[in-house]
Amino acid sequence: MSRPFPQEAYAARIAFLVELAEHLHMYGTTGPRLEAAIEMVAHRLGLECEPWTNPTGMVLSFSDPMRPPGDSDATRVLRLPPGDNDLGRLCDVDRIAEDVLAGRLGLAEGHAALRALDRPLSRRQSAMQVMGFGLVAAGVGGLLRLPWLDIATAAVIGLVIGLLHVAARTRPRLREAGDAVSAMVAASIAILVAAWVAPLNLNTVIISALIVLMPGLTLTNAINELTSQHLISGTARFAGAVAIMIMLTVGTMVAMVAADMLGIEPQVRAWRPQPDWVEWCALAVTGFAFAVLFRAKARDYPLVAAAAATGYLVSRTAGQAWGAEFGIFLAALVITAAGNGYARWAWRPGAVVRVPGIILMVPGSASVRTLITSVQQQDLGAGQTAAMAVVNILLAIVAGLIFGNLLLPARRSL
Repeated sequence: MSRPFPQEAYAARIAFLVELAEHLHMYGTTGPRLEAAIEMVAHRLGLECEPWTNPTGMVLSFSDPMRPPGDSDATRVLRLPPGDNDLGRLCDVDRIAEDVLAGRLGLAEGHAALRALDRPLSRRQSAMQVMGFGLVAAGVGGLLRLPWLDIATAAVIGLVIGLLHVAARTRPRLREAGDAVSAMVAASIAILVAAWVAPLNLNTVIISALIVLMPGLTLTNAINELTSQHLISGTARFAGAVAIMIMLTVGTMVAMVAADMLGIEPQVRAWRPQPDWVEWCALAVTGFAFAVLFRAKARDYPLVAAAAATGYLVSRTAGQAWGAEFGIFLAALVITAAGNGYARWAWRPGAVVRVPGIILMVPGSASVRTLITSVQQQDLGAGQTAAMAVVNILLAIVAGLIFGNLLLPARRSL
C-alpha cells in the first residue's frame, strides 16, 4: 500500500467510502458486487466495514481496528433511489477509487472527484438518450423481422417515450407514473396506426417500443442475488420488477379499453416478412443504441455493441442447434467469463461487457407479454406457456452467470 491510510483522518476515510458506495449504487452495481467492492476498499483504507445493501438504500457500519472495540463505531444509513446503468460514470468511479488506493489522488481529491460526477446530463446527452430509445425500438422490431410500418411505428413510439423519460427527470409526479404513462402512450399510438393507417403486429410493436422499460435485467439481477444468498436485496429487487411489469400492463390496458369505448378497432395481423439482412442490420443498430442508453464512453461503443451482438448470436446459434434454453445458458456463461476476463486484464469494470452482453436475452418482454395476454383474455391459463418461458429464461441466464464465474472467477468486484 503506497499511502498510509490508517494515518489519514478517520472521518475522511469514512466520507470517501460512503461517497464511493453511493455512486456505485447509483450507477447500477448489484448487491453482491457492491458489498464486495465496499469491503475491499474499506480494507485498503484501514477500516472495518459491515455493509448491508438493498435496491433503495444501504447501511454501512464502520470501526477503526487501530482503536479499542466500541471506541470508534460509526454507522451511516443511506436512502437512495434505485440505481440506473451508467457504464461511463461507473468506469469513472472505478478509476477514481483505483487512483486513491494507488496514492495518485488524496482522499479529499477523490471525494471531490466523485461529487463532480453528479452533474446532470447535458442537452446533447439528453438528445442522445432520446435517440437511443428510438433506435432500440426500431432495432428490436428488426430483430423480430416485423414489417417496415411496424418498425417505423415502434421507432416513433420509442422517441416519444424517450422524450417522456427525459421530461420525468425534473417532474416527480411524471416520474412516479412514468412506466404507466409510457405504456399508455405507446399502446395509444400503435392502436391509432393500426386502426387508421394499416394493420400491425399490435402487441409486438408495443413490446418493441417499450423494450427499454422492461424489467428483464432487474429480474435477472434479483434471481442472481437470491441465489447468492442476498435474500432481502433479491426479494426487494424482484418486487420492484413485478411492480414495473404491472405498471406497463396497466398503461397498455388503459389505452386498449379507452380505444374500445371510443369504437376504435385496430387491425391486427401476424406477419414477419423481413429477409436475413434486416436482422443483421438491426443487430448492429441495437448494439449501438444500447451503448448510447447505457451511457458508455465513446471509446467503449464498439466493445458494448460487440458484447450485445455476441450474446445474441451465441444464444441464437446454440439455441438453433440444442434448444433455446441451452443457447441462453451458453451465451450467459460466455459473456460472464468474458466480462470477468476483461476486468482482470483491462483493469476496468467487467460490467462494460457483462451488462450489454445479456441485455438481449433477459425475459422482460416475455414477462410483460404474459401479463398483457392474461388480462386481455381474462384467463390466467392463456399466459401460462409464456410464464414458463420466462422462468426457463431466468434459470438459464442465472445458471450461465454462476458457471461463468466458476469458469473464470472475477478478481475485481465490478
